[in-house]
Amino acid sequence: MRYDVVVVGLGAMGSAILAHCARRGASVLGLEQFARGHDLGSSQGKSRMIRKAYFEDPAYVPLLLRAYDLWRELEHRTGRELLQITGLLMVGHEAAEIITGAQRAAREHDLPLESLTTREIRTRYPMLRVQDDEIGAFEPDGGVLDPERCVQAHLDEASHAGAQMRFGSALENWEVTGDGVVVRLADGDRIESRALVLSLGPWFQETLGRLGVAIRVQRNVQAWFEPATDVYNAGRFPAFLLDRAGLPAPLYGFPDFGDGVKVAFHAHGDLTDAAHLVREIDLARDIAPVVSALDKWMPGASATFRTARPCPYTLTPDSHFVVDRHPAHPGLILCGGFSGHGFKFAPVIGEICADLALGSRSRHNIDFLALRRFAARADPN
Repeated sequence: MRYDVVVVGLGAMGSAILAHCARRGASVLGLEQFARGHDLGSSQGKSRMIRKAYFEDPAYVPLLLRAYDLWRELEHRTGRELLQITGLLMVGHEAAEIITGAQRAAREHDLPLESLTTREIRTRYPMLRVQDDEIGAFEPDGGVLDPERCVQAHLDEASHAGAQMRFGSALENWEVTGDGVVVRLADGDRIESRALVLSLGPWFQETLGRLGVAIRVQRNVQAWFEPATDVYNAGRFPAFLLDRAGLPAPLYGFPDFGDGVKVAFHAHGDLTDAAHLVREIDLARDIAPVVSALDKWMPGASATFRTARPCPYTLTPDSHFVVDRHPAHPGLILCGGFSGHGFKFAPVIGEICADLALGSRSRHNIDFLALRRFAARADPN
């Protein structure tokens, strides 16, 4: 059978792309090398942050506003709760990027963002240990997504709309033909499609490397703790970002929804590749630094270690996404390099890639995510 679109990789982005293509009536096939619901990529871990005042770049804000709407629409259609608004507390010194960048995004896009003095943070959150030189910003629209439920919701919606899916089907290679793309699988199957979307997560290194984009895969460890107090429970405590001198990277985390407080350093860990990611947790190396940072910020939060797991970040040279057509093959859509902050965008990335795969321009401004921003192009083929 010949398809309109084949999507390879069915994590956060691939599942959303599949759903958006199928809902438009396209014949679409989704391919995933692992089992459905696997935990080997970057789309698991019970919680992912979502926020509007985007310190990374205000250019993301229109995409975020659309993503919020699409998450709510997906909740309505599927009857599943996916997004919980908790508020987001950002704390750092006066010049910290998480503070200045969020303020800039809020100004440019007229977003609600409350500035907090040191004293105001201490008054509102007396359980925290705030240093004298730290100030805060509170975003009331900040919240938490459930990644496993989000992926399953998109997959279920795709299936309901007529998409076909094959799990345990690894991509061997692809070849552009005169009227589309031929996809060959490791089991020998040959599939024809008008368009191909590659959403490969940390398995994207080779593909983007040929285009001069030096993707790095970083092992980031997420950890869960049982607090000794209920002051960090959801409903009483927000999601947070902390940029503090002496930390190896900003610390982020989530309130306790019943599985413990989740905490991690953002974009901090050993560089590796998808095939050699170390999945075993070393308590001294992986957990002790998190406990030390957490104890100085949220006393009692790390009373009992529960579990931890590695999450691969797929980092581009500038830590911004790649969402673009292949420069030599317009029927090939590249979607990757989400650099540890992409999950929240999944439904709008799905919408964008469906636009591109089905032959039109994106309705969103994605020029800042284009491949042309990278000077080197090693091999256009």
